[in-house]
Amino acid sequence: MRLVLASASPRRADLLTSAGFAFDVVAADVDERVLAGEDPEAHVLRLALAKALAVAPLYPDRVVIGADTVVVIDGLILGKPDGDEAAAVMLRRLSGRSHDVLTGVCLCHATAVRQAVERSTVRFAPLTEREIASYVASGEPRDKAGAYAIQGLASKFVVSVEGSYSNVVGLPVSTVYSLLRDLGLPAAPGADSGV
Repeated sequence: MRLVLASASPRRADLLTSAGFAFDVVAADVDERVLAGEDPEAHVLRLALAKALAVAPLYPDRVVIGADTVVVIDGLILGKPDGDEAAAVMLRRLSGRSHDVLTGVCLCHATAVRQAVERSTVRFAPLTEREIASYVASGEPRDKAGAYAIQGLASKFVVSVEGSYSNVVGLPVSTVYSLLRDLGLPAAPGADSGV
């Protein structure tokens, strides 16, 4: 069975491809704003579910994956920056500190829904204003939660990661695998299982 990824994120697609999953990409159009009083875990779960449910009716016989990732520091949700100055502000906040990366994952198949939240902790080295300006000028932070890509140029800022690395990139692959097994679907991706 081919999966359906309800996301336009090339990073999520790369992670699934690297793990051997066969899938199609069908981006979901969902408002990603944080609701008043919404905590980070509830936020990522709500958006992952909304993305999966937006696409699931189009593919009733397939597993649809929805996901949403945020960076959390000081109780504040850092989504994608709305400009270069916002990216610089986020990076200053992350400089020399630890923060959490949360990804909500939702799998929809027929009438079954499975959800989970993965949390990883990332520690940044202290950043100078020059380093922040140079990184922002690269353009890489623009469409990334927390204004950085751990697998890209920002890798040099990362002192440590506790938890799932793929979660920080944007999709905890082991969580997807576990939820597929929980749905009773073939556990092994690739040609033999049909997943």
